[in-house]
Amino acid sequence: MIHIQSLVKIFYSEEVETRALNGVNLSVDQGEFIAIMGPSGCGKSTLLNLIGMLDAPTFGYYLFQNIDVSKYTENQRSRMRKEKIGYIFQNYNLIDELNVYENIELPLIYTGTGNKERRERVMEIMDQFEITHRRRSFPQQLSGGQQQQVAVARALITEPLLILADEPTGNLDSSHGEAIMERLSDLNQSGTTIIMVTHSQRDAEYGERIVNMFDGKIVNQRF
Repeated sequence: MIHIQSLVKIFYSEEVETRALNGVNLSVDQGEFIAIMGPSGCGKSTLLNLIGMLDAPTFGYYLFQNIDVSKYTENQRSRMRKEKIGYIFQNYNLIDELNVYENIELPLIYTGTGNKERRERVMEIMDQFEITHRRRSFPQQLSGGQQQQVAVARALITEPLLILADEPTGNLDSSHGEAIMERLSDLNQSGTTIIMVTHSQRDAEYGERIVNMFDGKIVNQRF
């Protein structure tokens, strides 16, 4: 599904050149659950952003479903993201001005899904996550666990091939964090590919492969 070769990402400023990724090679099969670990600043989130097409590499190759997306324009990457990828962030990234229903619905609007189908799919997924009773609530009226449930529902609403999770339990207590990880595990069992960045060894153990990074490189992998 994913094949990355010699991937380099350099961030430039007026005085400093920062090499965030330095020759990363990684392959991910459809249906895998991979956890990426390493100290802060090692390049984990940068790699996740490149895999999610939120940014473009400086050098190297990135094949997604046998398509070289490393040279895609922003419009091309945006279209691919909307169709193929769901995102879960540590800070939820919900839109404060939208209620629960509207936050979950938003990706379907971007993909041009019709009104009737949007309503059916949003109601169904809210029921699955047991948050239908909060559908008119705004993010600031929800607990951290509830906000992350909404964020996961939003990530899943388009039925993406790939879920990218950046510290998905980082702001949650242990019980809510475990519930999110169990949800991700269930998704993986049903065939969804998951790539997760985490500092938590406990969360990483949900994956079938742990990729360790240091100084912008993958230093080892454990199956």
